[in-house]
Amino acid sequence: MKKRQLGNSGLEVSALGLGCMGLSFGYGPAAEKSAAIKLLHAAVERGVTFFDTAEAYGPFDNEELLGEALAAYRNNVVIATKFGFKEGKTPLGTDSRPKTIRAVAEASLKRLKTDVIDLFYQHRVDPNIPMEDVAGTVKDLIQEGKVKHFGLSEAGVPSIRKAHAVQPVAALQSEYSLWWREPEKEILPTLEELGIGFVPFSPLGKGFLTGAINENTTFDKTDFRNTVPRFSEENRKANQALVDLLGKIAADRNATSAQIALTWLLAQKTWIVPIPGTTKLHRLEENLGAADIELSGNDLKEIGDALSQIEVQGHRYSEQAQKMINR
Repeated sequence: MKKRQLGNSGLEVSALGLGCMGLSFGYGPAAEKSAAIKLLHAAVERGVTFFDTAEAYGPFDNEELLGEALAAYRNNVVIATKFGFKEGKTPLGTDSRPKTIRAVAEASLKRLKTDVIDLFYQHRVDPNIPMEDVAGTVKDLIQEGKVKHFGLSEAGVPSIRKAHAVQPVAALQSEYSLWWREPEKEILPTLEELGIGFVPFSPLGKGFLTGAINENTTFDKTDFRNTVPRFSEENRKANQALVDLLGKIAADRNATSAQIALTWLLAQKTWIVPIPGTTKLHRLEENLGAADIELSGNDLKEIGDALSQIEVQGHRYSEQAQKMINR
């Protein structure tokens, strides 16, 4: 697996990481523990060194899973986790008070069975806490040796600049894919200017860009996509044109739709590291295969020109979730 640097931070990770949320939370019932551990071990064996979790995934279950599964590989992997929700529960809203950040760090260290958190993200910007206080608290944790790098998730440009002025931000994690290109307007130029890496989550459009989902797909009642406007039956039908286009481009290059979607992201900037998630070994192998595919300038232009003819339908989050983004 090729390696990449996340901005100017010196943090080197595999070109593709693994988003681990879906093993425990969000996309229906949690994976059976032994199967989840087997998948995590398979990822390490195939060269993945970057694993993404959060206290809110469960809550707590996902961190505990990674702590157990990756203990034997701890010195060879980078584990990113997050703070910022009350009691680790997203429905309760944000909480980035300094004392909460410290408490979460201590609890996460125990669950992850480690003495240092490689990358500690603020999960969502807290409008009630000055960003300078958040960054200052993480800076203290770094000086104490409990955290190595500071990150933000779904933060807007003003928040990124405020945080970076206090404690250099190693990476921003936000949604970015062929069907959500908003970061190209202001976020990517800002990250390039400041030397901050970018970690796109949902690089496969929450599964939609794989071609495995259509208007007739039904989701488990606990799957959060039931609340996402973009996943309404009507919008899935309308957005099928994007999937069909991606499938055609992939077929012409002897690849899969998922691989082209990931390769496209990798081609945008050398400091972009997508973190596709999966619970299936064959999907893991398929996704990792994207790191070995090269898209030429002409390929990228063809994809860009074709995409410009398609308007994706539906908001990417529910109204309530949208309120916690890009503050």
